[in-house]
Amino acid sequence: MMLATSVLVSAFLAGFIAVLVTLAIERWGGLTGGILGTMPSTILPAAAGIYLAGNEELFLQSLAIMPMGMLINGLFLGVWIYLPPRLSDVKSPLLTTALGALVAWFLCGLVMLFAVEFALENGVSPWNLATLGLVLIIGLAVRMNWNVREAPKGSEPVAFQVLIVRGSAAAAAIGAAVWLSSLGQPFIAGLAAVFPAIFLTSMVALWLSQGPTVPRGAAGPMALGGVSVAVYAIVGMYSLPEWGVYSGSLIAWLVAVLGWSLPAYFVLKARIIAD
Repeated sequence: MMLATSVLVSAFLAGFIAVLVTLAIERWGGLTGGILGTMPSTILPAAAGIYLAGNEELFLQSLAIMPMGMLINGLFLGVWIYLPPRLSDVKSPLLTTALGALVAWFLCGLVMLFAVEFALENGVSPWNLATLGLVLIIGLAVRMNWNVREAPKGSEPVAFQVLIVRGSAAAAAIGAAVWLSSLGQPFIAGLAAVFPAIFLTSMVALWLSQGPTVPRGAAGPMALGGVSVAVYAIVGMYSLPEWGVYSGSLIAWLVAVLGWSLPAYFVLKARIIAD
């Protein structure tokens, strides 16, 4: 009963948060919406649900893989920046871009799962693994934002049906992550927890309603803002077992937002103003 409740609550919160992120990008543009809209959100119910599933070792392994998962999400977003300009002669550029990004995510995810499992079996600690993932995603996110791109606000509202689909996709991914963790599948659970449901549905929804410019402009800031999820995972590996699910989650969220999200926003905004 507790597992079912944990899965349902985590999934509901994740779906609700996913809708808010789309609205943030639509209302405030790619910079503000992209960074502030990707502050740790769906990872909160995911990490809490995995922790409440009751196995601390599996909890640590699940969270340790999340920074690597965010690295793959950064590559996923990179496809949305660099592929569309090369598809001017393609009949369905949105479908081609979405499928290309998902294929890249899936293939990189498989490689990462095998590499992570091999590393842990050969004595690499979850902490070292998570730290490596954090360093790599920071490097990728900085590179993606090195050249400032136009990140306009949307001019048309995102359709209500699209918001529902977006929330449902995020809810399914997070619910699956909590459930898989309870089955003793920490690696797949950690990867499922960072499945780019929010990124994918954001890109598709914004492309359909605004055209390709808005999602392309938001992709870089979203990757930079997404680093905060990796920060949350690393802090949460310590704070949740130490202070419990409520206080531990709050501490990890504050560190991620104050230590990464807000500084990243102000630095990127200053660069855009300077240019």
